[in-house]
Amino acid sequence: MGGPFWARKDEGAWSITKGEYDPETEEPRATARREFAEEVGRAVPEGQWVDLGETRHSGKVVTAYAVWATESLEWLRSNEIEIEWPPRSGRTMSIPEVDRGEWMSLERARERLVKGQRVFLDRLSAAACP
Repeated sequence: MGGPFWARKDEGAWSITKGEYDPETEEPRATARREFAEEVGRAVPEGQWVDLGETRHSGKVVTAYAVWATESLEWLRSNEIEIEWPPRSGRTMSIPEVDRGEWMSLERARERLVKGQRVFLDRLSAAACP
């Protein structure tokens, strides 16, 4: 997660790329493609998609996908968003929406990912690797 609140946190502070969509006008997979490109600076890598289903996190329904890919993450470049910081101060600042990305083992990802999204790691683990 990006921003000053998460800046010095690692364990339980990582998140998948995500964004809101209108289920009446958008498909979840198309939204996943768009949000990935917006947040990390390029299109989803070529590879086999794995549907990881849905979970409720922070009062929202999150639908997740994984893509089997082997390329490096050297290209990672986040877009910037405006936030009010400190909260309710009236001051805004620009921050990267994503501060970093990294390939890691499922065990390490379980330590780092926010608790509400860890169910996706169980589902990924159960998926057959191509």
